[in-house]
Amino acid sequence: MKLRRTRAARLAAALLIAPLAIAPMLATPAQAQWTVFDPSNYAQNLLTAARSLQQINNQITSLQNQAQSLINQARNLASLPYSSLQQLQQSVQRTQQLLSQAQNIAYNVQQIDQVFQSKYANVSMSASDTQLIADAKTRWQNTVGSLQDAMRVQATVVGNIDTNRTQMSALVGSSQSATGALQATQAGNQLLALQAQQLADLTAVVAANGRAQALRDAEQAAAAEQGREQRRRFLTPGAGYQPGNARMFPSSGN
Repeated sequence: MKLRRTRAARLAAALLIAPLAIAPMLATPAQAQWTVFDPSNYAQNLLTAARSLQQINNQITSLQNQAQSLINQARNLASLPYSSLQQLQQSVQRTQQLLSQAQNIAYNVQQIDQVFQSKYANVSMSASDTQLIADAKTRWQNTVGSLQDAMRVQATVVGNIDTNRTQMSALVGSSQSATGALQATQAGNQLLALQAQQLADLTAVVAANGRAQALRDAEQAAAAEQGREQRRRFLTPGAGYQPGNARMFPSSGN
């Protein structure tokens, strides 16, 4: 009876211990396959990745802006491919050449003073009639030559109008198609040079016309003075008639 109780107690104890021994074996695989999700850590990682991507985009944009800035600087520093300097200089040289070829009296202060002193000053009372006529002819030639010089300058300036029109059209086209500030500035400077050349032509015409007008006025003043001198000589009493011997018929001996 006692032996039976002992066996029953052992069996009961074995049944109680068995679940505790089996429980770790059943629980271990389940715990090994379970993954823990942390929402806070995931959000932080996502925010960090977004910030990194934004920084990369900002760097790309900055590089693009720098590249565009370099392109704009290159355009601003690009030189104008068209130049009208040679044509403008040739026009000015043609006008200057005509002015330097002024007949008889050049555009020189010293020479003008010398000519006016000898040909246009007060008529000398001791000059012969032949000398007075020669001086009057010289003054007339000076006036005619100055008128011819003025017309030559006018013709040259009129001929430059077509050249100036062509240059103006080319420069305006270059200015409108300029790709940078330097090209636009250079086109503007060349347009100013064209205006300066036109002003030079206008100055040459005014100078030539003024020269011709001055010589014409000086000739008239000198002619009036010479006329007074010649009238004075005509009205001045002379020695009069002096009688002399006259023969009507030659002698028979002759």
